[in-house]
Amino acid sequence: MTFRAIETLNVCDYILCEDTRHSQVLLQHYQIHKPLRSFHKFSEASKEEGVMSDLLNGKTIAVISDAGTPGISDPGSRLVLSCVEHNIQVVAIPGACAAIAALTCSGLSTDRFQFFGFLPKKQEELKTTLSELLRYPGTTICYESPKRLIETLQEIDAMAPDQKVVVARELTKKFEEIKRGNAKELLDYWKQSPLKGEVVLMIQGKTQTADWSVLTPEEHVAWLINAFGQTKHDAIKMAAEMRGVPKRNVYNSIIGKNE
Repeated sequence: MTFRAIETLNVCDYILCEDTRHSQVLLQHYQIHKPLRSFHKFSEASKEEGVMSDLLNGKTIAVISDAGTPGISDPGSRLVLSCVEHNIQVVAIPGACAAIAALTCSGLSTDRFQFFGFLPKKQEELKTTLSELLRYPGTTICYESPKRLIETLQEIDAMAPDQKVVVARELTKKFEEIKRGNAKELLDYWKQSPLKGEVVLMIQGKTQTADWSVLTPEEHVAWLINAFGQTKHDAIKMAAEMRGVPKRNVYNSIIGKNE
């Protein structure tokens, strides 16, 4: 919590927050006495019109989240877009952001990185997403539920057992923990320790460029289907991207062999 953040919250007309009970604890600690209004992912759309009306009438409104930075996998981005469209000034008050905090102390490359947000819940969608993320040449930053992290690490272990991953848990809090290694090493660790709290998963960039010309297009597609559990359609699309050719080239090559 910065002095600027405290000052900003003290001068606004009211504060939008995910959970008024949760935020009230913070505000009481810093003796901030401002009205709180619930503003979470399920109510953001329905409350936007009223908030915009207040802003257009000259009110100053703050948006805070339960943890981390508003708008980064948290409510707020929709409201910011609306403000931009109405030429209303938006000011960011820098504070803790789990994605950047995790990257900073990960030991992975910070020169090039991508942020994905929360990974898909469904297994097939997760496999397809991971097969794309694992090919990114820089560091990938994801948010993940502690309940689903084990399944995600198992998928990474199956797809890229040698690729380095880092898991940062409960950043900036009392039980902060950062574990580094390959997916299997982290899986072995959490078999012994219960996994709780907010989790950031980071994946090392793929630095080696494979020579896919050693495989025929048909063999390449078959490998993607077997290794990543993809559908034939998705495997053709990905094989084309990996080979640097149009999708129709791979498709026609496979269809031509089967005719």
